Amino acid sequence: MERLFERRLVEWKSKRSRKPFLLEGARQTGKTWLVKEFGRKHFDSLAYVSLQNNERMQRLFSRDISPSRLIPALALESGVTIEPESTLIVLDEVQEVPCALTSLKYFNEDAPEYAVIATGSSLGITLHQGTSFPVGKVEFGRLYPLNFREFLMANGASGLAQVLEEGDRDLITTFHDRFMDPLKYYFVVGGMPEAVKAFTEAYPNVDFEKIEGIQRQIIEDYRSDFSKHQDAAPRGLTLRLNQVWDSIPSQLARENKGFVYGAVKKGARGRDFELAIQWLVDTSLVLKIPRVRTPSYPLKMYEEQTAFKLFLSDVGLLGRMSGVAPSVILDGDAIFGSAKGAFAEQFACQEMQAAGLDLFYWSAANSSAELDFVVQLGSHVIPLEIKAGQNLKAKSLKAAMKRFSLERGYRFSTLPPRCDGDVADIPLYAIGSLEALT
Repeated sequence: MERLFERRLVEWKSKRSRKPFLLEGARQTGKTWLVKEFGRKHFDSLAYVSLQNNERMQRLFSRDISPSRLIPALALESGVTIEPESTLIVLDEVQEVPCALTSLKYFNEDAPEYAVIATGSSLGITLHQGTSFPVGKVEFGRLYPLNFREFLMANGASGLAQVLEEGDRDLITTFHDRFMDPLKYYFVVGGMPEAVKAFTEAYPNVDFEKIEGIQRQIIEDYRSDFSKHQDAAPRGLTLRLNQVWDSIPSQLARENKGFVYGAVKKGARGRDFELAIQWLVDTSLVLKIPRVRTPSYPLKMYEEQTAFKLFLSDVGLLGRMSGVAPSVILDGDAIFGSAKGAFAEQFACQEMQAAGLDLFYWSAANSSAELDFVVQLGSHVIPLEIKAGQNLKAKSLKAAMKRFSLERGYRFSTLPPRCDGDVADIPLYAIGSLEALT
């Protein structure tokens, strides 16, 4: 299995003023596997230390955390002689030992010759109050589930993945039908590594019940995480985390997918759930897309704090939480109509987030018009419309483009590329390559 994030780590390794790297992300997105694989391929040795349920490391980091003291101890724990530059030190599950997070500051200041990567959950890190966070002393990265290109590569279709990476419209048009079946499978399987592995190892005789079981277990593990830190969390937060989490599929099934507090609990207000939402965002379990008052440059200056959409991190988990049978998704285009575009927008959101794009959306005050997503590429504001099938009417998109003097819009559907005046039609599966296609 290949992860595109490895390229980012290779760039980090080659930096002259390299800081320790803190790799965040939701549980079970493959952080541990990735850093081990990176260490194996790009360093002479790997000193891997898991801090989860590790009393020795808790004792070690509770005292002097200077690199001169820690490095010999980490060498003993990992069983690897640690050499500057040639050994990768990995501190896995760093949120379990908060002072280990603080130690990254001293590695940066006193021992920059050592390559250090820490992995952890943002939720766990946030909960440990009183811990000194190494502000400005670490480089951050966030790992998401496998995107569609990575799914193609995992299934032996690296050539198709390369076509998407390069944004070659002619080849996308030529091989359009070759992308469609993998896209449907991706909607079922999603990008959680364990689910993808189960799919690739069994294809074409896929055991979808096994994949559904993996997805259910991941969802239950996330629920367990909600309560794991309840002693350190404000009272009632665990319940609110579950309530927001459970409401997301029904929120996305609404025609207007803007988040409604009343859909979580009757009479609920923003202040009741804003902390729970922020924590879910911090863990990468949900993706939050804010609304802008007007889709104008620069978008960030028009952001509204009180209006937003919430998506899950993975389309496969959305299917499992929604109770949609794999056969419905795989049977033609039925899923796009029956789910009212929820799956299409979920897919588009996670693909663009994984590509590093800052997403927004716009809707009129009376909800008479909406742009599904708006992105900023350079100094250009790009409106995006996500179509759930092959009906390409784009009244809202064209009206908004005229109203706000937007030069070009993009419409994503299940059809091959084409142009409709100032609107470019691009297949949904290529949305992660938006920058290459513009």
